[in-house]
Amino acid sequence: MLLEARDLTVCYGALRALDQVSFNVDEGEIVAMIGPNGAGKSTALNAVSGVLDAKGGTIESGKIFFDGESVKGLRTDQLVKKGISLVPEGRRVFPTMTVWENLEMGAYTLNNRRSTEEGIKRVFGLFPQLRERAKQKAGTLSSGEQQMLALGRALMLTPRLLMADEPSLGLSPNFVDLIFDRLVEINKGGTSILLVEQNARMALEVCHRGYVFEIGTIALEGKQASLVEDERVQEVFLGG
Repeated sequence: MLLEARDLTVCYGALRALDQVSFNVDEGEIVAMIGPNGAGKSTALNAVSGVLDAKGGTIESGKIFFDGESVKGLRTDQLVKKGISLVPEGRRVFPTMTVWENLEMGAYTLNNRRSTEEGIKRVFGLFPQLRERAKQKAGTLSSGEQQMLALGRALMLTPRLLMADEPSLGLSPNFVDLIFDRLVEINKGGTSILLVEQNARMALEVCHRGYVFEIGTIALEGKQASLVEDERVQEVFLGG
């Protein structure tokens, strides 16, 4: 098992955002987290990725393991070195820096010019549009191009686990299709993916397993086929 979270309880002040939630990701999997806004999906991702403190949240109880080692409470930079990368909701590229400079920031722990350039070459192979805009400031890119850049930046250190928070948010249908195609390609290249996504239909098309969140708890979990066939999932998320 690559990632395992056991009995996580997360609070924002008096608000309990997660109540003893458990989930895991195996090597080579795409695991989707779906559910309504405010159900706790992003909180689960933030708990793993070490950014809860910045958002005013705390892990009250529970354990988080990566490759069998406890990583609960580690800083984001420490998690990156262990092979966990996060693509945050809203992309959060550096708008005044060029595409190339944004990708360099993704490789800040390498401190190796050759390895950084090799990483950028890999990203440009995955997203050829970014190569054409290498010298363009990230803030001038379209939303879809910024999402490509955010994904590319997270891949610069060849993570073992890529966590993506709402990667289709605000994108046109063409870019949604492209981003999900690339997530599948990234996964086939050996990277496990934990995906939080409002677009349940797309998430369930690409995942191997999934978790359905419901106000701080997991209401349902299972393999892709069983979730797609579940009447509750069909009614609430798949339009019947």
